[in-house]
Amino acid sequence: MTDMTSTQATKPATASPAPETTSSTVTLDQLARELKISPRDARMLLRLAAKQTRQYPNLGKEHVARQPWQWAAGSKALDEARKALTADR
Repeated sequence: MTDMTSTQATKPATASPAPETTSSTVTLDQLARELKISPRDARMLLRLAAKQTRQYPNLGKEHVARQPWQWAAGSKALDEARKALTADR
């Protein structure tokens, strides 16, 4: 029979550090400030634009539901997001 006590302490798995916003990532808040619109309005417009897959194909593909809007700097999806947010101006 084996003893239920362990002679060696087990270490918990090290969790990866929380992803930090770096200069290579553009967040919705940064984009909204740049375009001088409220983040709430920007989210609304981006949700509508993400549904238009013919006009903004990369925008819908890169965004995951229930996750923050953020893009890699210089990505096609970021360009489409800017285009979607300035379309009505």
